[in-house]
Amino acid sequence: MDDLADLRVLVTGGNTGIGLACAEQLASRGAHVYLACRSAGKARAAAAAVSARTGNRDVAVLPLDLASLESVSECARAYLALGEPLHVLINNAGVAGQRGITSDGFELAFGVNHLGHAALTLALADLLAASAPARVVTVASDAHFQASGIDFTAVRRPTASFTGMREYAVSKLCNVLFSSEIAQRMAGRGVVACSLHPGVVASDIWRRIPWPVRPLVTRRMLSTQEGARTSVYCALSPDVRSGAYYDNCREREPSARATGELALLLWEHTHQWLAARSGPAGDQPGDR
Repeated sequence: MDDLADLRVLVTGGNTGIGLACAEQLASRGAHVYLACRSAGKARAAAAAVSARTGNRDVAVLPLDLASLESVSECARAYLALGEPLHVLINNAGVAGQRGITSDGFELAFGVNHLGHAALTLALADLLAASAPARVVTVASDAHFQASGIDFTAVRRPTASFTGMREYAVSKLCNVLFSSEIAQRMAGRGVVACSLHPGVVASDIWRRIPWPVRPLVTRRMLSTQEGARTSVYCALSPDVRSGAYYDNCREREPSARATGELALLLWEHTHQWLAARSGPAGDQPGDR
């Protein structure tokens, strides 16, 4: 698919790393790309750089802080106000190796990597269906294999582990589960949803690792351009199966813990938390 002039794509965290590489690859084929980022200044610089490298002037910026559900709502409203279709939502942004809690009271990795993206996806679900055929592509990680499950009490507290990597693994399991569940609920509406492992990539997600150690950790990792390949494949390939998990542009069986029962439980908790914050506006997009 070399001519994407009619495609509208929203990439979270598109100002750096895999997201930036993904945005550039899509823009080089003519897609209209929106970079949804926390830092407006860095996002504008990234958009200008993508436009300069690709010759595509249809690269724009939307403010988005996934650690704030209010910011997520504002980002969705801003996109809806454009009056444009949305053909591909790439849930790419994330944090790893960080400790803390979001402004809404959720463990940092869970709140950013799962809950913020879930809220954004649900807010844009009707637009995606109206723009069908459409895709929801969520960047997970093979770190989800390390998660033994989800402690729904722990995700309401600050990060407990010293490195934050245990919580990161849980958040990536949540990415796989939510992607599988939204695929079922959007079935029949022309929306394909999938999750993926981009490979172990030397991106800014590792920026909080102390500098003396960081080069040793990242030296054997993929480049961000290589890491974007599977995201672009999942965004464009007609062979992508809704609800599946991909690695190196191929379907792969996810963790045995990524069960339908746990996906439903996560879905129910997610909706309860989002409804408690914003009220019952926005029904669940379809039944299981």
